Amino acid sequence: MLDGLSFNLGSAGGEEAVEETQAAERGPRPEIENVIIVGSGPAGWSAAIYTARADLRPLLITGNDVGGQIALTTEVENFPGFDSIQGPELVERMQRQAERFGAEALIDYVTEIDMAGPPFTVRTAGGLEFKAKSVIAATGASPRRLGVPGEELLTGRGVSYCATCDGFFFRNKDIMVIGGGDSALQEALFLTKFAARVRIVHRRDQLRAGVTLQRRAQANPKIEFVWNTVVTSINGQNKVETVTLRDLVTGETYDTPTDGVFVYIGHLPNNELFLGKLALDEDGHLITDKLMRTSVPGIFAAGEIQDHRFKQAATSAGQGVAAAMEAEKYLADLEDRTYPGDEGTHAEVKLAA
Repeated sequence: MLDGLSFNLGSAGGEEAVEETQAAERGPRPEIENVIIVGSGPAGWSAAIYTARADLRPLLITGNDVGGQIALTTEVENFPGFDSIQGPELVERMQRQAERFGAEALIDYVTEIDMAGPPFTVRTAGGLEFKAKSVIAATGASPRRLGVPGEELLTGRGVSYCATCDGFFFRNKDIMVIGGGDSALQEALFLTKFAARVRIVHRRDQLRAGVTLQRRAQANPKIEFVWNTVVTSINGQNKVETVTLRDLVTGETYDTPTDGVFVYIGHLPNNELFLGKLALDEDGHLITDKLMRTSVPGIFAAGEIQDHRFKQAATSAGQGVAAAMEAEKYLADLEDRTYPGDEGTHAEVKLAA
């Protein structure tokens, strides 16, 4: 068990000492957790805030990608309450708020969830095993790959999925950004801080990004657009040297030199823990009802692991709140106690797949 240890992700100095003292005051972790939250993006931390405020002492297990996708975003302008905020800072604020109410975070990666419960058994890559009365899955999604020759070989050698992480290495270089949505344009704009030229390659003749982002990208003198075009291979020995492109209108295939390829063509749900255990849709997202309940009572889901439509930090946060509230209701029903405003038990509403 954790024996009251505090798993602080970002605080330092006096704040860290205070949090360790607070953790000691809370005492050791219970033999059976009320709720374990798997994932540390906006959905996970929002669920942690609400379950902590309900005095459930949630345990949040971060996963390998601490902070989720939003932590890799350079500038967030559409999260309520902030005109503009850096993604990592937004996650850090969520973490501090959750921990202030009594949530605890463990930097580890869940490798297995035994759905035969409650209690459910959660095992981690660090060799820890926990029992939990309920689980909130907030594992998010990961970048979709192009799936073309050279991509895997040259990942980390000019192929990237994170402008925040790697943009600095492309100062005064030529870069291609693949995609036409919000993420592609946001990262292209960020990369203009470093690159000499940024070409946005999109398979259509219209962008899917919001109007404001389109206007900014089109006004930026460093950005060029390559329409109706797809990447067929990424070429180079020890680094990216050229990209093979195919014009979808003319069918012409040609090579063009570039120093880097940043890929933003969508995401795939991180569903490995749930394959064969929970109901998934045809795209691999967890199926939930409107109350964030999965096909197994006591297992809830929030964020992009179940959201195939909206995929926004703000909607993920709201889904995390809903999952937390429903988990609290589920625990009240499980323990045969009342929940304020509850009009029925968990068992009375069936999952609408």
